[in-house]
Amino acid sequence: MTKAELVSKVAGDGGITKAQAEKAVDAMVAAIADALSGGDKVTLVGFGTFSVGERSAREGRNPRTGEKISIPASKVVKFKPGKSLSEKVK
Repeated sequence: MTKAELVSKVAGDGGITKAQAEKAVDAMVAAIADALSGGDKVTLVGFGTFSVGERSAREGRNPRTGEKISIPASKVVKFKPGKSLSEKVK
């Protein structure tokens, strides 16, 4: 599902215009991004939890040359689905 399809679905199910639905979707994505960038966890009961994880520095290989490279430490976004979502997908 693309963002445009999500906006159409939200507009149809919510009985609002596509413009209003797009503002709502954008606001939700921005709020989640802001919370995660601040180090917070975002929990949507029944849907899942977004959190920030740490990846330590490690050594890897360039697949083209086989040369060893150093991969720096980084932060990554993690998502753990909630029970309701997991059951729907099964």
